Amino acid sequence: MTATPDRGANLARADALVREAAAAGAELVVLPELFSLLGPAPVMRAGAEAIDGPTISWAAGAAARAGVWLLAGSITERADGLDRAYNTACLLDPSGEVVARYRKIHLFDNEVQGAAFRESDTVAPGEVAVAATVVVGDVATVVGLATCYDLRFPELFRVLALTGAEVVLLPSAFTAVTGAAHWEPLVRARAIENQVFVVAAGQWGRTGTGIECHGHSMVVDPWGVVLASRDSGDGVVVADLDRDRLAEVRAQLPSLANRRPAAYRGLDGST
Repeated sequence: MTATPDRGANLARADALVREAAAAGAELVVLPELFSLLGPAPVMRAGAEAIDGPTISWAAGAAARAGVWLLAGSITERADGLDRAYNTACLLDPSGEVVARYRKIHLFDNEVQGAAFRESDTVAPGEVAVAATVVVGDVATVVGLATCYDLRFPELFRVLALTGAEVVLLPSAFTAVTGAAHWEPLVRARAIENQVFVVAAGQWGRTGTGIECHGHSMVVDPWGVVLASRDSGDGVVVADLDRDRLAEVRAQLPSLANRRPAAYRGLDGST
């Protein structure tokens, strides 16, 4: 979807898409980064909200109505005592309870092809990697949480994999400036090197900030195969995450098991 400064309209659109995904058989639904509100810095400051604010309250109802796990894939979370907010994703269970929250760690401060981005002007970085357990039927799956620019930092994805993640959920508003060259290669690389599924939900088109987003939402398997994708336009991307395939890939090419952490000491200047 494409978010604007109109929170009510964004939530109405998200609600329709969650219902569409559930009708297509989805049991875990991932919404893009900043799906409920996206506009210039003054809009984001004024629209910052608490976890029990309008967006996550809506998400609780949407998850319960659809009977799905829902990653409300992110809001501008007001932080008491700080002059900046957090970029926070919340995972809700089918009863509407928030079971995990992740504050985006890596902030997009760059100037690319003449376009300047300073996320840290309004957003404070998170400090903790987050994984949680999703239970569908009698099957428990560990999912890791990451957001947009985090995709460029393989350390976070490796930590999530070593924590036990089998799936990484990646809500994004990846820019069109870099997306054409980098989005798909990075999503597939993170899936391959960590032997996880990656569910990457991206905004598309010109958002309320005036910035063009790349779109190309996709689900990628642990071998790097794109199982399903949507280049642009509002809609849903649906795929089955086959746990047998995950086990097969990890057994066939056990790169996680073949790691030699002792040999990596000192590469970052540590002892």
